[in-house]
Amino acid sequence: MTIEKKEPRKRFLALDTSTATLGVAVTENNRVVHEINASGERNHSVHLLPIIEQALQASGTQGSSLAGISVGVGPGSYTGTRIAVSAAKTLAWAWNIPVVGVSSLQALAWGGFMKSSEDAVDDHHAPDWIIPLLDARRGQAYTALFASKGTVSPERLAPDAIRLMQDWVQQLVQLLQQAEAEGNKPRCLWFVGETSLHASDESLEPLRGITDTCAVPYELEGRWTGFLGEEQHSHGSDDMHSLIPNYTQLSEAEANLRKSTQGGSK
Repeated sequence: MTIEKKEPRKRFLALDTSTATLGVAVTENNRVVHEINASGERNHSVHLLPIIEQALQASGTQGSSLAGISVGVGPGSYTGTRIAVSAAKTLAWAWNIPVVGVSSLQALAWGGFMKSSEDAVDDHHAPDWIIPLLDARRGQAYTALFASKGTVSPERLAPDAIRLMQDWVQQLVQLLQQAEAEGNKPRCLWFVGETSLHASDESLEPLRGITDTCAVPYELEGRWTGFLGEEQHSHGSDDMHSLIPNYTQLSEAEANLRKSTQGGSK
């Protein structure tokens, strides 16, 4: 009697190259089968495919047997984000499997929160707020706002965008005051990611006395892109031909403010 060896059919490949970390993970049913996070390298185009091959081999997974691919679409490094998105679309086409794009900032928020707040989750309090940060230079950050309570994926409260950090902190003050008036003020604001420039005591001073804040340096791990991707795959896939990076841009008000400031300095 011959027993046919069946390949796993519920595994997903996750890719994210939007930051300085190249993250690749193989996930299955919201658990990590294998993960490789290569930090400190910006030449992701050279390393991505060999690392994908290494992750698949280490997990005993054939590309054509995957249930799908999850890819971080940014925002973040323009060049870096394009690398993962292009690779994901090419592999999805070659292996004839679905692909979904996920927010790299949401993955950053989830991973940073789970790494930093194991003792902070309390069902008797309102959800904590998470502010992911990636430096965008000139006082700007790629950022967003999420709420999280427990181990489920963070709920989005504000869109991914590139924001002037000084203005963003003031917006957070207003959002906190509104939440307090509605009786659902968060217990803590978690600033996670590239926090050294944008989450100093000085930059967060306007938030002092409103609620607790915590700044936690964190580098993105591929598993969180994978977990978010599994959620999205359960609701359907993206069209691989129209899937593009999310580069984001300044809001109209911020762009006008910058223009007026630059004009006045001439």
